[in-house]
Order: sequence, then C-alpha cells, then structure tokens
Amino acid sequence: MHKSLLVTMLLGVLSCPCLAAAKPAVHALTYDVYAGGIHAMQANLNIEQKQTNYKLSLSAETYGLLKKLANWSGVFGSEGVRVSRAHHKPKLHYSEAAWKNEVERKDYKYSKTGDLIGYKVIEAGKKNKTKSELDPALFKNTTDILSATMDVMDDLSTKESCTKTRTIFDGDRSFDIIFKDDGTETLESTKYNIYKGETIKCTIEVNPKLGKWHEKPRGWISVQEQGRKSGTMPTIWFAKLSDDPNAPYMPVKVRVKIDYGTLFMHLTSYKDNSGITKTADIKLEK
Repeated sequence: MHKSLLVTMLLGVLSCPCLAAAKPAVHALTYDVYAGGIHAMQANLNIEQKQTNYKLSLSAETYGLLKKLANWSGVFGSEGVRVSRAHHKPKLHYSEAAWKNEVERKDYKYSKTGDLIGYKVIEAGKKNKTKSELDPALFKNTTDILSATMDVMDDLSTKESCTKTRTIFDGDRSFDIIFKDDGTETLESTKYNIYKGETIKCTIEVNPKLGKWHEKPRGWISVQEQGRKSGTMPTIWFAKLSDDPNAPYMPVKVRVKIDYGTLFMHLTSYKDNSGITKTADIKLEK
C-alpha cells in the first residue's frame, strides 16, 4: 500500500468562536483501518482548542501482518491561530514518516499572515531541502492538510455542510483539496465502529496544481480515479461526538474504494476532557 495513500486517507483522511474557559477543549480519537477485511492500520487523532488557538496531532502505523510486510509509521501535527470558526491559520506544521527504517521529516513554519517562511526536509539524518530551493509559486497562498481539514470540521458545526476548497503544499507539489457535501446518513454501531447516529457525508477530491506530478496517475490520484470509475469517491462521515455545542464535527468513518477492494477507517474510541471514554464496548449514542 502506497504510503501517500495511507497519509491522505487518514488526513483527508479528517470551532467555537468563543470558549469561556482558559483550559483547552481536548478530543482524543482512535481509529482502526481495514483493507479487504484485514486489520491493516491503527491511528490516533488528538485535537486541542482554545478561543484563539488550535493544535492537532495524528499518529498512525501499520498493524499485524501488514506491519511485517510493510513496516510504516508516521506522526503529523499542526498548530496555529483560529482566525474564525472556518479559518485556521497554521504557525507550524510537521510530518515524519518511517518506511523500512528510513525516516523523512518535514517542518513548515508560517508567518502571522499565513505565508510559508520556513521549510526543511531531513532524510536519513541529513538536511536535503530548504525553502530557498523551492519555486515560490509552489507554496503561495497554501496551507497544510490538517489545518484545512480543521476548517471543514469547525464549519460543519454551524453550516452543516462540508463544501470547501483549500490549496495545500506538501513539500514537493501543491494541490487543491476539494470537500463536497454528499448529504446525511444515519449510522449504526458495529463490531468495527462505535458510532451510532446522524452523520454528514463528505467526498474528497485532489486536484493537482504545481510541482512533481506524474503524467500517469500514481499514489492518491490513482486511488481517487479508481474510485471515480466505480462511482465511489473517497468519503468521510463526520459527526458530533461531544456534548459541547462549540465542539467541531469529527471523522467517524472513512471509505476509499480501489480496484482491489475497499479500505475502511473506523472510529474505535473517543474521549474528551470531561474524562469520559467511549469505546467499542460502550456504544456512543446519538
């Protein structure tokens, strides 16, 4: 499984205008990914929100047999300023992925106005790319994937629609990530997924712009087009998990369909800063 598919699925694959308390609202979510019925990955998403700041972190790794065949793990994070409910401006973003004992780290730094002012890549302990080596057109008016997804999650709390487009720079290329509303659906909890209740469905499409894009579809673009041919674009189900009316909607299920089968990411536990944990044994009610 291509590592960019895993990252984008998790990220894509995923607030309040006023929070009275100084203590941040914290949400901790755990997911399990299944490919053709095989438990392939585990992931953890943590979200912290204050009145004017936000922080997200995501960690993931292959699981079981897949881990033995393709040992991959990654950690990703963003933090910045909440300009409004639907506008999160990053200060810092990072991604670190380990593939077959090779580690690649990317660090991004943004100005107060949201412009990229710092970027570096460290691979195998050696710094091999910096912002000065990049074409400025690549990162102009861009953001990171986590902050873009946070825009959608928070906006859903008021608009109940996920339609939104953001331009992303990932270090090698830029692309539009297009979120499109696909209606609502009531989910039932299963042995895989704890969530039961109303959801808002959202499809995701990546539109390449500048940078190192192959003439023939590869990675996520290949996956996306396989789904398009089958009439099933990559889809996220968002739901309200917290009793806090200011809390964002959060991903509870993800589906990616490819020629060889269907990948599902299921929510398996959720905890907020009330201290209450909901797991597969304690079904989350509507």
